[in-house]
Amino acid sequence: MKQKFLRFVSDYRIIFIIYIIVAAVTACSKYKRGTGGYNNYLIFKGVFYNTLQERNIFSQYPDLFFDSNHYGVFFSLLIAPFAMMPDGFGAVFWNIAITLVFLYAIYKLPFSNAKKSFFAWLCLQEFITAAAYFQFNIILTGLLMLSAIYIYERKETQSAFAILIGVFVKIYGIVGLSAFFFVKNKTKFIISLVVISVLFFVLPMLISSKEFGIQSYFDWYTSLSGKNLENQALGTRQDYSLMGVVRRVLGDASISNLIFLVPGFILFMLPYIRTKQFKFLPFQMMILSSTLLFVVLFSSGSESPTYIIAISGVMIWFLMQKNWSKIDIGLLIFVMIFTCFAFSDLFPKFIKEEVFIKYSTKAIPCILIWFRVMYELLTKDFEKDYQLD
Repeated sequence: MKQKFLRFVSDYRIIFIIYIIVAAVTACSKYKRGTGGYNNYLIFKGVFYNTLQERNIFSQYPDLFFDSNHYGVFFSLLIAPFAMMPDGFGAVFWNIAITLVFLYAIYKLPFSNAKKSFFAWLCLQEFITAAAYFQFNIILTGLLMLSAIYIYERKETQSAFAILIGVFVKIYGIVGLSAFFFVKNKTKFIISLVVISVLFFVLPMLISSKEFGIQSYFDWYTSLSGKNLENQALGTRQDYSLMGVVRRVLGDASISNLIFLVPGFILFMLPYIRTKQFKFLPFQMMILSSTLLFVVLFSSGSESPTYIIAISGVMIWFLMQKNWSKIDIGLLIFVMIFTCFAFSDLFPKFIKEEVFIKYSTKAIPCILIWFRVMYELLTKDFEKDYQLD
């Protein structure tokens, strides 16, 4: 019985199938609850139809959906095939599509099949949270992982493509450039970035107009600037970041992001002085882990469904350890309980409202992991101290 169970949990194909089923069932469940249940999908769908009609894609349309869109106009092309389906089918197939990208990225990780399975199992709770909101963060996580993997595989064009999808939809994709120093053919990579950027910039204009496309980028900047100010308000379900923890503990929403971003970015970049470690794949993967954590922990836009990105970074760090210490295991358990299950029925409502939301405590375990990752990046020998299989 024990051996059968171990075979079950270590077979990545089984957990991958579970992911696809969860994605479909979650979408169906949300759709059956009415428009409020799949409001995010309606916002996404609206990006396509508003682009076709050349209406501001960042305005609110209360007759169609609540809240507003914050994705770039290029997103209109990604959502188009799903938006043209009936809502029920579109929502289900959208969730399955973004899940497949995430699963493909896990499959491409340079880990053993058992570790890929372990990775997926431990990300499942955060995946469910993101899938319940039809979140682009699921595909963004996959794209960030693929961008680093393709660089190791010397597929510069594919890496540039993955990075720029993230950039043109949600800006966050720009952190994929953290692997730039590992690129072998930098000329090919830069040319790919330029050509694909021009292509992505122009493509939305083919279903709208040049004027609308250009104006949409200005509108996008205005939208993101306004959202950043809203996110910093105390007590919201946003700003689950390092800055958010400090702002909420001190009760001061006016504390600037720059106080954290400048030293955080300097620390993030310090491992790049270790040029002799660049050739080792574990070092490159640890940089990826740091990147996935950094982009969440240093963004005021981080919310609960965003943590599929950070948890993937945690899993990469954990699975590369050659020997798990008690501290490593303790940190992982801390993350699983207080990040992954922070808003589950594991905790009573008043704890979630008066502690987790009020003080952005969902971020704290991942903050500790990120500092641990930075310590390892700055001190460890990645030729000897880590293993991938």
